[in-house]
Amino acid sequence: MLLHGMTFPDAVRVVEVGPRDGLQNEKVRIPTQQKIQFITLLAEAGFPIVEATSFVSPRAIPQLSDASMVMTALAHRNLAQFSVLVPNRKGMEHALMAGVRAIAVFTAASESFTHHNINATIVESIANIKPVVALAKQEGMPVRGYISTVFGCPYEGTVAPQRVLAVAQSLLEMGIDELSLGDTIGVATPNQVLDILHLLLTEGKIPVERLAVHLHDTRGTALANVLASLQMGITVVDSSAGGLGGCPYAPGAAGNLATEDLLYMLHSMAIKTGVDLEKVLAATRFITPLLGHAPTSKYYQAVTG
Repeated sequence: MLLHGMTFPDAVRVVEVGPRDGLQNEKVRIPTQQKIQFITLLAEAGFPIVEATSFVSPRAIPQLSDASMVMTALAHRNLAQFSVLVPNRKGMEHALMAGVRAIAVFTAASESFTHHNINATIVESIANIKPVVALAKQEGMPVRGYISTVFGCPYEGTVAPQRVLAVAQSLLEMGIDELSLGDTIGVATPNQVLDILHLLLTEGKIPVERLAVHLHDTRGTALANVLASLQMGITVVDSSAGGLGGCPYAPGAAGNLATEDLLYMLHSMAIKTGVDLEKVLAATRFITPLLGHAPTSKYYQAVTG
């Protein structure tokens, strides 16, 4: 698609992360059956991938302590690819027992954030996920890799782009299929997005189809950063229904980019997603009374206010 001299892709794959990255940072614990219903409503909206939960320690994130029950219930629903986040081999083993067939792993580009998040160095975190990736590959499962704090860290501030590149290359070398670049605290601006992507694509020679962006809207720049990403050829964007969530280990990290806002912009630009915006709105409407606060999605506020 060409818009006033700027080229954008004809289609974008939207990865819905609200049930995991959204709900993990909510203060309330959503009952399991309602959580399953929320995930099902999102899948029925047409997302190719819905990140449903995380097999982390219940002590670390009690909001997702029902991961096995959620995934067992979803195992035979062929509405979407239901992926989960797994931190280590133990989590992977539990995921496999629950019928999981797609996973994501995570690290960060900031040493301080990695220490606060999982009490490990970046090198140690990468070593910890190697056996997870190896086991997933034995099972023929796709593996996604999240890199947090790509554009800034709540503890260190600016993160060196070369460090992002080094982490990205380490993950790809171990067999990860897709990298999601996270603006964990929502500090990125379009020029930073263009610079990081240019570095990864040119110096790093990473194929553009193996990159995705995961943007937070803390300072209101998420959609602008999406446009910058699309100009660089990115066609995979993460978002969260209603703008739910943030990061429990990143002070000041407000909600994710709202799926409704993303879809409204993309569809208005004639960029296909295959996702029904009104059905996403219905899913957000369903979960909102259980949260105790209004969603941050501007589109949701505009049409329901």
